[in-house]
Amino acid sequence: MINTEKFRDACVAATTVFTKINKEEYNDLQSKLQFCIGSFDYDKNPSGLYEYGKAALEALKAFKAQNPRKVNKKIITDLEKNIAS
Repeated sequence: MINTEKFRDACVAATTVFTKINKEEYNDLQSKLQFCIGSFDYDKNPSGLYEYGKAALEALKAFKAQNPRKVNKKIITDLEKNIAS
């Protein structure tokens, strides 16, 4: 079973990274992820959180490939670990 609270925390960390990256191309994904985090906090339904958490993981992996020092590997690992479990 996936630990939704740990996945939520990993998604919060991902939104922080998107804020630091500060690129317009990630604004939509970041805002949707933040909305899903708030929604999950309210109703504990993780469906949107997983959908946008996976999208955030792919976006962060792609960004890290181009900018290896700007994304902490732990954030990617936490997202991957919690999606896979």
